[in-house]
Amino acid sequence: MTAQLLQIAGDIRDYAWGSSGGISRALGHAPTEAIEAELWLGSHPSSPSRIISTDAGHTDLAAWESDGHGPMPFLLKLLAAASPLSLQAHPTPTQALEGFDRENALGIPLAARERNYKDPFAKPELIVALEDGFEALCGFRPIADTRAAIHELAISARDAAPFREWDELLGNPGGLRDAFEWLLAYGAGPRSIVEEISTMSAAIGRPWLLGRSLSEKYPGDPGVAIALMLNHVTLAAGQALWLPAGNIHAYLRGVGVELMGPSDNVLRGGLTTKHVDQTELQKILDFSDGAPPILIPRHLTEHVRTYRPPVSPTGEHEGFQLYDIIGSVTLPTTSPSIGLVTSGAFSLTVSNRHMHLERGQAAVVTDSTDIHIEGSGRLFLASE
Repeated sequence: MTAQLLQIAGDIRDYAWGSSGGISRALGHAPTEAIEAELWLGSHPSSPSRIISTDAGHTDLAAWESDGHGPMPFLLKLLAAASPLSLQAHPTPTQALEGFDRENALGIPLAARERNYKDPFAKPELIVALEDGFEALCGFRPIADTRAAIHELAISARDAAPFREWDELLGNPGGLRDAFEWLLAYGAGPRSIVEEISTMSAAIGRPWLLGRSLSEKYPGDPGVAIALMLNHVTLAAGQALWLPAGNIHAYLRGVGVELMGPSDNVLRGGLTTKHVDQTELQKILDFSDGAPPILIPRHLTEHVRTYRPPVSPTGEHEGFQLYDIIGSVTLPTTSPSIGLVTSGAFSLTVSNRHMHLERGQAAVVTDSTDIHIEGSGRLFLASE
């Protein structure tokens, strides 16, 4: 099939955690004070990208895909967060399909608040900071570090007993799972911990300052305590995180380019007023601890580097990668591709079709092909 080159545009989502004019500012659009959280570029039916090119024969990428094209193997987003997103994790392909079929069989509407699985697909994701200062929680940090911090916190607590219980749970063979379940159930001990964290002195240090700031946004939420068991990272522009299935995470603030599976399946664990399904979340979580999941890009040329997830346990790569392009190059692709210009301007050529993209504009290449790119600035291109 001959690849088409089509200009596309996405609608900006106005989730409560978004930034005032954040997406428009990142893309050089006219200033606005509207809350802007995410720009979606892809075929997901919740917000399919509109096709601007008049010769496409379809109005959006969902219609294009349902007409026998594709499928689009990923979803590309631009994210602008002014306050924390929910603590969350995403399922494996098997878990997503099973959960989607199960909830369909139960007759739970797709738009229902208690619906966990909106589609039958996995949602592994990577995010690249577009600006300095992107903050995130990502994966359980080493248990020894968490226990040391709990000991320090207990010294300043009015009631140290709940902190000792938390520490004892972490010392069990299944420590992280046991402690997580205990905190999420939010009995008397966890409630006391969250209250203590919200009132403690700033002199205790950065982790507890994080807890206090989270408690201001989500008072009485068990996620305030759970967050303190997670890696807290601040990324410079160009640094990236890889968040596979089962990784618990939350973006706290900043602007980033996010690439993920073509899914909207989210299991939440706190820092939210939305539905939290404790049982289902714990079924999909990865309770291993360790260092933050930093994704190091690979430099292909002086003008191109690629963020590609590591090999999965099955020996396969995830079905996408994100090219960061700052100059002219020819890239061979093996799938449909989506490009977004975040600075400067670029011209794309596919077969005999040419397109000029300014900052803030996006395009899709509908099939595998060589893409000839000329220009300067920054173009993010998602492909397999």
